[in-house]
Amino acid sequence: MDRRPTWVLKALAFRSRGENKDAYDLYYVLRNHGDGPRTVAEVFRPLLDDPAARDALGILEGDFTTPDSVGAMRVAAFLARQGDATFLADVAGFVRELVRQCDGER
Repeated sequence: MDRRPTWVLKALAFRSRGENKDAYDLYYVLRNHGDGPRTVAEVFRPLLDDPAARDALGILEGDFTTPDSVGAMRVAAFLARQGDATFLADVAGFVRELVRQCDGER
């Protein structure tokens, strides 16, 4: 199954609705593809000529890359892990590394 378009759609859904489940769905799709941020970035990078994919990357960068960012906090809230600093740091760290890997090739 090709998940690349799903990443973009999930990011745009999060931006428009902002529900906890939208944040979780986006993180889940990214986290469970390949074996880490580098693998995800290798598949994501070719999409970055598409404005929607660039928007999706911007959403990830703006809303998921720090433990106190809205996206990371909504992922934690969906899983009832709001006070779990380690989990929040893991979510943010994964996405931050994904964004870094994508930015390194643009």
